[in-house]
Amino acid sequence: MIAALLGVLIGSGLSFQTAVNAQLRKFVISPYLASMISFTIGAVFLFVTTLVSGAPLGISWELISNQPIWIWLGGMLGVIFLTVNILLFPKLGSVQTAIMPILGQIIMGMLIDNFGWFSSMKVPFDVNRVFGIALLLVGVFLAIAIQEVRSRKEVKNNRNLMQWVWRLIGVISGMLASTQVAINGQLGVVLDSSVQAAFISFFVGAVTLIIVVAVKERSFAGVKTPIKQKAPWMVWIGGLIGAVYVLVNVYLVGQIGTGQTVILVLFGQIAGSLFIQRFGLINSPKMRIDWIQIVGLVLILSGVILIKLF
Repeated sequence: MIAALLGVLIGSGLSFQTAVNAQLRKFVISPYLASMISFTIGAVFLFVTTLVSGAPLGISWELISNQPIWIWLGGMLGVIFLTVNILLFPKLGSVQTAIMPILGQIIMGMLIDNFGWFSSMKVPFDVNRVFGIALLLVGVFLAIAIQEVRSRKEVKNNRNLMQWVWRLIGVISGMLASTQVAINGQLGVVLDSSVQAAFISFFVGAVTLIIVVAVKERSFAGVKTPIKQKAPWMVWIGGLIGAVYVLVNVYLVGQIGTGQTVILVLFGQIAGSLFIQRFGLINSPKMRIDWIQIVGLVLILSGVILIKLF
């Protein structure tokens, strides 16, 4: 029960992180620079947390050489997921940019559990899990897609081959996000420290984004802009939320498996997004919540319970 609550809470936190980072982007302009700032703050926070916890910061070469290379790449997968979402938004619009990765996360999370990939806890498919996944997929569609589809906020262009290519990329990016969760969970087991595993993941992600900004933007001057313009304090906490998200994710994978962790986080993420939307929090556009979105959330929760308890 505690694990389920933690999963929902960090999923909700992820929604707030997205809104916070969107505000940070208004000051620095570049989405890559905003992400780099967020990742760097998260890495510093986890650095301090690791020191306080007494876990070692360094890793022996013997440990590195004796582990598969994929176990060190969780942070890079997180960066890829973030970057792909940035690229998808202008191509597919807000609804499909949310739906496609979520589908990928659900599918990959269940596959990882079923086959025990990345040394994850093996949880085979059964009729209840299949039915639960079906409820989840319908719930995701109702909770996110229906309102904007009904209001015709997006222009349909299903005949365009490139649209389908971008949709596929979105699904794959979601699968990478679930893979990151599994990898970070296994890293926590190998290091015997979820804190150290989260720090390494964030450190790798921060270094990756620093390189991306150096190559693409060729300047870090934008980092000073929020300070010069006296940006509100909240724009700096996105990295802290992300750090806690990764830290708790690493812990949960070892407790309940990748698939259930992904699903609980997604439920929290959708619920948090609707909450922010309803009350216009963090300078987000205020919109009413359609009753059919509530139905979607109930279906998602039903699917989670069916997969988790039966």
